[in-house]
Amino acid sequence: MRHSGTADLPLHYGKVPPWLAQRMARLGGAIVEAVVMEYGLSAFLERISHPAWFQSLGCVLGMDWHSSGITTSVMGALKKALNPRAAELGIYICGGRGQHSRDTPAELLRIAGRTGLDGDRLVHCSRLAAKVDNTAIQDGFQLYLHSFILTREGEWAVVQQGMNGATGLARRYHWHSAGIRSFTDTPHAAVFGRPAGHPILNLVDHAALPAQQGILQTLTEMPPEQLLSEIPRMRLPAHHDVRAGDVNLKRLGAVLALAQAQPPGDFSALLLLPGVGPRTLQSLTLVSEVIHGTPSRFRDPARFSFAHGGKDGHPFPVPLKTYDETISVLETGIRKARIGDREKQDAIHKLHGMAQEVEKEFVPNERFGELVERERRESYRYGGRTVMGKAQPPGGQLSLFT
Repeated sequence: MRHSGTADLPLHYGKVPPWLAQRMARLGGAIVEAVVMEYGLSAFLERISHPAWFQSLGCVLGMDWHSSGITTSVMGALKKALNPRAAELGIYICGGRGQHSRDTPAELLRIAGRTGLDGDRLVHCSRLAAKVDNTAIQDGFQLYLHSFILTREGEWAVVQQGMNGATGLARRYHWHSAGIRSFTDTPHAAVFGRPAGHPILNLVDHAALPAQQGILQTLTEMPPEQLLSEIPRMRLPAHHDVRAGDVNLKRLGAVLALAQAQPPGDFSALLLLPGVGPRTLQSLTLVSEVIHGTPSRFRDPARFSFAHGGKDGHPFPVPLKTYDETISVLETGIRKARIGDREKQDAIHKLHGMAQEVEKEFVPNERFGELVERERRESYRYGGRTVMGKAQPPGGQLSLFT
């Protein structure tokens, strides 16, 4: 088994407003279906068990770019979008936060009864994943969210999150069942994070072998054959706003340059998007990267918040008109691809490649702050909205960022 990594996140409170939650479910479901259509079910599990990809997905969906709330909101949106179509797509999402996490075993057994999968084994895996991160590794974080993502083939991933009230951080843990051997045989490819005021107790580490043996003599558990190694972590900054240092300006600038330039005529015809302007093209380019990008493209999740902003207004209010156009384009492309017409889906894929080509020659400038200010001032044009209300026209206008 592979534990794909963890992420430390500042704690955020509050609920996702209905106007965003509904859109998150639609766009999230479309992105997942596009990934599965292009790359398969296993590839989706690989992505969702990658901490930075998961964070990037949350940013594209309009969540606060580095908050703990991304985990609950993204998994809730995907569960709402995918479970009604589970038999068709082959993806089932169980569990969630609080009581929903405790419902995971019953949900898994119901799915097993319908699909013929080994329900007892799935429940065993779910419980052990939680036990390892909550008990065998005592790092000061107590789990409060456990989501189990299952495919029709029985492959699974786990996304779970713990909270440390003393430090004001949440920690997200990602698991993927690919290559499973034993939960006590090097179960983690990554266990990281700063100790929460005390040493981390890791009972699946090499140094804990004598302790394991003593415990196992008492509990008559099977001892591990191999032990843990540690790799670096993904830790997001404490500041809430998006700063130039949080993003790869060359990559972001290439996306903006592509969106601002006049697209080639053949590409415009290929996309079949009359009336869709640069702002939507910018969002679609970032969505395309989430669907088609390689892992190395997701080291700066904050960049993806420039697709649809954030519900708290960072880096700018959620542009509802643009968000809805993105959903429409992606859903239409998927619907046509199901009947063999891949023109739009191929065009969306092509956006990612075009941005990479622009990126090779692009030289970023020092106008990042002006870009963010421009987006905020023009937000009202795109139906900008935050949890505090709708964006209002400013007294004056900035020229387009170039």
